[in-house]
Amino acid sequence: MDAIAQQPTGIPIAEVEQATGIARATLRIWERRYGFPQPGRDARGERSYPQQQVGKLRRIAELMAQGYRPGRLVQLEPAELAAIEAPAPGALAGRAHAVAAADDVVLDSLRSHDPVALRQMLELRIRSAGLAGFVCDELPRMNAVVGDGWSCGGLQVFEEHLYTETVQVLLRAHLARLPPADAEAPRVLLATLPEESHGLGLLMAQAMFMLEGWACTSLGVRVPVGQVVSAASAFEADVVGLSFTASANPAHVQRSLEQLRAELPAGLPIWCGGSSHIVVRRRVPGVQHVAHVRDIPAMSAPWQDRLARRISAASSAG
Repeated sequence: MDAIAQQPTGIPIAEVEQATGIARATLRIWERRYGFPQPGRDARGERSYPQQQVGKLRRIAELMAQGYRPGRLVQLEPAELAAIEAPAPGALAGRAHAVAAADDVVLDSLRSHDPVALRQMLELRIRSAGLAGFVCDELPRMNAVVGDGWSCGGLQVFEEHLYTETVQVLLRAHLARLPPADAEAPRVLLATLPEESHGLGLLMAQAMFMLEGWACTSLGVRVPVGQVVSAASAFEADVVGLSFTASANPAHVQRSLEQLRAELPAGLPIWCGGSSHIVVRRRVPGVQHVAHVRDIPAMSAPWQDRLARRISAASSAG
């Protein structure tokens, strides 16, 4: 048995670093960003990790060495991690190389602190892929590359913030150029609840809703549950859309969603996207999971049919 496995009070962070090969700075970053690992504290106030978490970290380190990304791995249970099979030789390496080559300019512009180059590159990708293609395909991949760079210590916090802010400013500029929604269009209210401070996913959803012709009202981030309820009534929302990242506290997410569902009218749908464990796997009753922003057009189909009927009825009446 390993020496570290014999310590009943938990394993110090220095020994966890040695046992897993994951730098202690990375462990602290994951703790803040993903909510895992969740160390206790020893008598001196230092981080101390349960053996089960160390075992999970070892498996995560093995999978990262095979090319998997940590952002997804830390959300899985140990049994799920154990079930992941090794990729075919060179498969993940080839994919990782292709992604890295495609996104070198993103990381280079961030590391060289060149926001002009970053914005120009993002503009080119929007022109090439179209706004929907950029939001559904380009942006999720770039988000993962930048997020992994930050979580592994390859990017500084301010560099990740530069990326996020540049993307948000650019997306808002493009959304402002879209034609206004029809007066009879379905209405969506977008927000994040108090436990979620990240707004990029919300903005990506707004782009897809607006491209589908929805009238969108976004309240931004950290909106109290009661205010979401009041706004849904004030704006006569047909759908309430929320977003949660993996870093949001799962217990808080669960409570807030249950409260929101109880206080909103029973017939008002709640659509919830993002990578929170609660949203993806536990599923709060009465809350519909949006697995990816590209699913929004298909989910919008019933409302688009309703819009077509409204317009047809208005034309007949005229």
